[in-house]
Amino acid sequence: MSEPKLNYLPIADAGDGHRMAYWEWGPADAGHVVVCVHGLSRQGRDFDVLAKVLVAKGGGAVRVICPDVVGRGKSDWLADPMGYQVPAYAVDMRALLTHLKPAAQVLDWVGTSMGGLIGMALCGQTQSPLPIQVRRLVLNDVGPVIQWESIVRIGQYLGRVVQFASLQQAADAMWAVSTTFGPHTPAQWLELSRHMVKVVPGSSDAVMLHYDPAIAVPFGAMTRESAAQGEAVLWQLYDAIQAQTLLLRGAQSDLLSPQAAQWMTERGPKARLIEFAGVGHAPTLIADDQVDAVASFLLA
Repeated sequence: MSEPKLNYLPIADAGDGHRMAYWEWGPADAGHVVVCVHGLSRQGRDFDVLAKVLVAKGGGAVRVICPDVVGRGKSDWLADPMGYQVPAYAVDMRALLTHLKPAAQVLDWVGTSMGGLIGMALCGQTQSPLPIQVRRLVLNDVGPVIQWESIVRIGQYLGRVVQFASLQQAADAMWAVSTTFGPHTPAQWLELSRHMVKVVPGSSDAVMLHYDPAIAVPFGAMTRESAAQGEAVLWQLYDAIQAQTLLLRGAQSDLLSPQAAQWMTERGPKARLIEFAGVGHAPTLIADDQVDAVASFLLA
């Protein structure tokens, strides 16, 4: 399967509702479902390489679902930018899990950065059971403690409305703020960048970033004090997780500190920790060692 199938799921909200797009790899009737959720300004095609490997190694028994979180990729944009926050995303993902439930017998979750926070919000809640319980959870360079310096760094570029003359120019600009992702070949980075842009209306070559600039509004409203308050809530969620958990960390990450990662191995689900040298925030799950780590964990 060289290309995924694009689907749309209508979701009710406080307004007129919205559609969430998701990319589907593998057989629609496969009982083992892996949901892969991207980072703050990314989109579901980030997981193309990992999805292909999981489907191939799964021998026809694995289905991989990669949503575009609302406001990104092919999903709708929200009228109220304050809806661009993890609790609301978790509501959307619960609707997705309900939609997937009829065929799914085993559910795993791979979350990069924001996608990991959404996974923690779902797996750590105790108020009502999920439509399908998460068996194995992969947290990619994220945890309850998020370094303030990383928040400041991301805020410097998030939400800027910029047009580029070509895909290559966009790729070069994105690399300038994404070198922490670690080494990539020019071909790998261009392929990652391809799904990060869309054609400017009325133009044949010019492109712009795929996401709603308003996702920066709630992010920009964050303060050190609110971040600290959120940390306490996140630890509460993390400590309640029952899923077997794998924690990935870029050895040079400025978002997940070594100390926080160590704490995560000692409490809650007592995550197994794997670090990748030469990488910061966040591993893109394209390099062979990164893909092998996730695939071995999920398909064991």
